[in-house]
Amino acid sequence: MFEWGDCRIFLTVARSGSTLAAARSLGVNQTTVARRMAALEAATGLRLFDRRQDGYRLSEDGAALMAAAEKMEQAALGLEQAVGQQRRHLGGVVRVTTTETLANDILTPWIAEFMELYPQIRVETIATERRLDLAAGEADIAIRSQKKPDDSGVVYRRLAPGAWAVYCSPAYAARRGVPRSVEELAGHSVIGVDGPLGKLDPFQWMTAVTPPDSFRTKCVSVVNMVAAIKASLGVGPLPCMQSSSEALVECFRMPDFGYSFYLVTNAALKNTPRIRAFNDFIIARAASFRQLLDGRAPETTPPAAS
Repeated sequence: MFEWGDCRIFLTVARSGSTLAAARSLGVNQTTVARRMAALEAATGLRLFDRRQDGYRLSEDGAALMAAAEKMEQAALGLEQAVGQQRRHLGGVVRVTTTETLANDILTPWIAEFMELYPQIRVETIATERRLDLAAGEADIAIRSQKKPDDSGVVYRRLAPGAWAVYCSPAYAARRGVPRSVEELAGHSVIGVDGPLGKLDPFQWMTAVTPPDSFRTKCVSVVNMVAAIKASLGVGPLPCMQSSSEALVECFRMPDFGYSFYLVTNAALKNTPRIRAFNDFIIARAASFRQLLDGRAPETTPPAAS
């Protein structure tokens, strides 16, 4: 009946004397404060405040509840402090593997923030195009672009769809124009791939739809593809996150290949406190992650998950 959120609003209104002042203190809308107080009174069957022209004043029933509400406040603050202490005491190593592109563009800045929250946890980033075996202990956590995982010995959570697009550099666009469809690739220089990268669906699709004489050079990694596009060697396919962090021009979106970005964890470690802390931290930023992967600017970083 008396949840901490309602208790907090009740105490703030009682101390400030108005819903407007309480709303400013709490950083919420005044209407929300008034509605929550009305709902609390309805739930308790008590009139907690006398509404006067000069503001809210505690009723007799409201005044009788102040001492109990303040005890709840102290308990909540004590819990918050305990959570903070637990964060500071969590320790150990978290080994995270992902691609070099994703590590550089998104993960590394977030790791810095995570280690500020958990100073006793050390995070090791293994940036590689190779798919490490989590169940065999090659890493603890992976952030991967792939189809739905079917590996044994892991648990996973989908973070975002994995859209791809064809890109060129601004200099290339100024000199040669921007192809806006598959049909317009003819007459443009296209960057191909070689090695294991060529087995991925987006690159296989690009090879299938591109006139053979359009390929002028080849790359063996996504990082190399970024460098080649920025150097104006031609147009090429990339994950859409590149447009939010590189000086690139999006030409057109590619089909949906069924790829998504997943947070994958060694199942044997999923309940380890440091692993749970890191996973909760990443999941709390899923909305920003989705926006970055769609090539848009991220939202303001949300508060850290407690």
